[in-house]
Amino acid sequence: QVQLVEFGGGLVQTGGSLRLSCAASGGTFGSYFMGWFRQAPGKEREFVAAISWEGSLTYYADSAKGRFTVARDNAKNEVYLRMSSLKPEDTAVYYCAADDSRITHMDYYADPQRYDFWGQGTQVTVSF
Repeated sequence: QVQLVEFGGGLVQTGGSLRLSCAASGGTFGSYFMGWFRQAPGKEREFVAAISWEGSLTYYADSAKGRFTVARDNAKNEVYLRMSSLKPEDTAVYYCAADDSRITHMDYYADPQRYDFWGQGTQVTVSF
């Protein structure tokens, strides 16, 4: 069973950048498909990005394409979300999640219910 801890959130101005990290422990990190989700106040948790076991596949929500980059370092047991050109509508709590399925279809990993393990989240606030 894997435990996940996110860090790197904070307050940034519109147009700025942040890199979120998610550290995993207690499991075989390379066996998990990793996802990033976010949840703004009053809204449902939404998919942001996902990355396959060795990083060869990456998926992005339309809102993240061209601005966000997901990456992982299996030697460090970490997954990252590099965010640039941030907008106020990116303000949310960002979560990383892990799933041990062997499916590769994006629709599967865009569904938060598919993931078995979640971190506690890190707040990202983008000011005007």
